[in-house]
Amino acid sequence: MFQRTLLAGLTGMLMLTSVAANADTVSDDKAVKMANAAGCFTCHSLKHKDLKNGAKPVGPAWEDVALQYKDKPGAADFLTRIVLEGSNPYASHWKNKAAGIAMPPNAVAISEGDARQLVFWILNH
Repeated sequence: MFQRTLLAGLTGMLMLTSVAANADTVSDDKAVKMANAAGCFTCHSLKHKDLKNGAKPVGPAWEDVALQYKDKPGAADFLTRIVLEGSNPYASHWKNKAAGIAMPPNAVAISEGDARQLVFWILNH
């Protein structure tokens, strides 16, 4: 039983390592094209910038996302799920950095594989 559990854990780690390695190879140009095609830049920007009228951007800048989640275990899986399924409208972790509007589900706009690659790209920039 222990050997099967250990083998399953190692297999899972190898799969995640493989996904991470593949995701790391996404070029900046490809990542931006995927994000454009999925409509990500409607709410997000690459770099944090304050709006001229003092309003907060709709969604957090990706550099802020990277800073908040970069070294957290499970961040890529968590953020991929947020991209595909949407976010909790009552979460306040972007307070004072974004407007606080929940992220809508985007599974119809981007595939799980592309979302994962984009998340890995964001976390590595």
